[in-house]
Amino acid sequence: MILDHMDSPADVKGLNENQARQLCAELRDFLVREVSRTGGHLASNLGVVELTVAIHRVFDTSVDRLVFDVGHQCYVHKALTGRRELFDTLRQFGGLSGFPKPWESVHDAFIAGHASNSVSVALGMARARTLQGKDYHVLALIGDGAMGGGLSFEGLNDAGASGEPLIVILNDNGMSIDPNVGGLSRHLSRLRSTPEYYEFKRRYRQMLTGSQTGKRVYAMSHDVKTALKKSLLPGSTVFENMGFTYMGPVDGHDVETLTQMLVLARDMRRPVLLHVHTVKGKGYPYAQQEPGKYHGVGPFDVETGKPLKSSGESFSTVFGHELLDLAQKDDRICAVTAAMVDGTGLTEFAHALPKRFFDVGIAEGHGVAMCAGMAQQGMVPVFAVYSSFLQRGYDMLLHDVALNHLHVVLGVDRAGLVGADGETHHGCFDPMYLSQVPGMTVLCPASFAELRRMLHRAVEEIDGPVAVRYPRGGQGRYREDGGDGAFACLREGEDAAILTYGILVNQALDAADLLAQKGIRVRVLKLNQICPLDSGAVKEALSGTERLLVLEDCMATGCVGQRIAAILAQERMEPRCLTLKNLGGRFAPQGTVDQLYKAFGLDARSVADSVEEMLHEQ
Repeated sequence: MILDHMDSPADVKGLNENQARQLCAELRDFLVREVSRTGGHLASNLGVVELTVAIHRVFDTSVDRLVFDVGHQCYVHKALTGRRELFDTLRQFGGLSGFPKPWESVHDAFIAGHASNSVSVALGMARARTLQGKDYHVLALIGDGAMGGGLSFEGLNDAGASGEPLIVILNDNGMSIDPNVGGLSRHLSRLRSTPEYYEFKRRYRQMLTGSQTGKRVYAMSHDVKTALKKSLLPGSTVFENMGFTYMGPVDGHDVETLTQMLVLARDMRRPVLLHVHTVKGKGYPYAQQEPGKYHGVGPFDVETGKPLKSSGESFSTVFGHELLDLAQKDDRICAVTAAMVDGTGLTEFAHALPKRFFDVGIAEGHGVAMCAGMAQQGMVPVFAVYSSFLQRGYDMLLHDVALNHLHVVLGVDRAGLVGADGETHHGCFDPMYLSQVPGMTVLCPASFAELRRMLHRAVEEIDGPVAVRYPRGGQGRYREDGGDGAFACLREGEDAAILTYGILVNQALDAADLLAQKGIRVRVLKLNQICPLDSGAVKEALSGTERLLVLEDCMATGCVGQRIAAILAQERMEPRCLTLKNLGGRFAPQGTVDQLYKAFGLDARSVADSVEEMLHEQ
């Protein structure tokens, strides 16, 4: 096994062509085997095996900077940079991250968990290199839909004009750029994907530019070639008009040609865009046939491709079913998502009502602004989006939605702690940033029943912008419906009160049970709505409360607990003891949700201990 001897990237550089191909085959087997045990991003990594091997044959990523976009394409890179033995801990608490993390290895240049920023980051690194007088190469590996984000074009526009030596590798797996059609176009594409073509261009230019006559001949032939190329290969001119030297398209599964093309791109010492065609899921039939299904997977059986554990009903699927039911009764309702059709539960909606379903790609800001335009013209757009990705639409929420007081409904999926994807994907900021948007209503269901009712309220009753935030996965022990009031009292008690929202009510109820075993009676209050917070309702719900613990899985600054404390102070009814339990000021790492609850003191046992501490202090 060649892979067994790949202890560092230096080992990859010593391989011949046949060995490199064998290594790629072994890496595919390794990926399928390891991801089947831990879960993770499979199809995208299978698609970049040869490309990653070629990069490590040409560059030294301990010095050269390789910026991933999107970061879930980094598994092969990690396996080749001394972390192969850690793959049994992939995406687990305290284990190997599924995204690039500089604290893991000097070979990881930058954290990458969201899309479309790689060219901008890489250009910043290239400019820093020039200003510091250093000499290293900078690459941005972009693809898997990231080209649909507007930020990628902002970066390309600036990078091409900069003149900075920089290589942008466009991993085109059918999700970024449509292939050109036509026989002559295909012939020219094949011609432009060979290293010999670029070597001929270099020699031809050198030969003719040595004299004034030669320069005129070269300029004339260059103009003719450019005119032909613009008519026959229009896709390449987009990048060349930005200032890039365009190379390709290249077969992304030909490791030798990729290696040669990267050497040529490296030696040009200017902005280069290398266009690589790959197949997502390459080499594993199940992933290749259904790359979307195997984009992010849990543990599965390698032989059958089937998951080892049934996912069951989730908040996302309940949301999708209920939204479809509403839309079938009201032809104003539309569903919008940003490249997360299945993840947000909208697959059924997309098939049933295709004319009222819109997937805007990885472009959340555009999605919010488009919803504003739809709402302005009388439609009821419902944008299903992950909490961590909605962050990129914040300006549009303020300027396009709130300023016009438009009825845009946000289905904020993956709210709170999400687990194995870690820091870049936890939905721990939306309670703060959504609450800052004027006119915004934020509803927080804790059960499927509440999600159904709150979605109805959001679509049919509430005016202006409204968000319904719900977690990843299924419901817990609490399966009731707390009604339409701002607060719901789930349990009575006079010794202390626990106030929370969303599925953390399950931890609060479990904590109350633990305390009851010691004779401590705790009142459990659930907020159905965290924005706006009505001071009168807060005063009524917390009247007579002397010991209050507010439980949240979000950051501390601007959290609901702080706003509750401010209202209590204004009403001159501060409890004798107030404890705010949240994530503090730290990003939460990867791990199961239960592990993270325990790590941050949000689990039932820790909550019960905190209540006891309040009682002992007094």
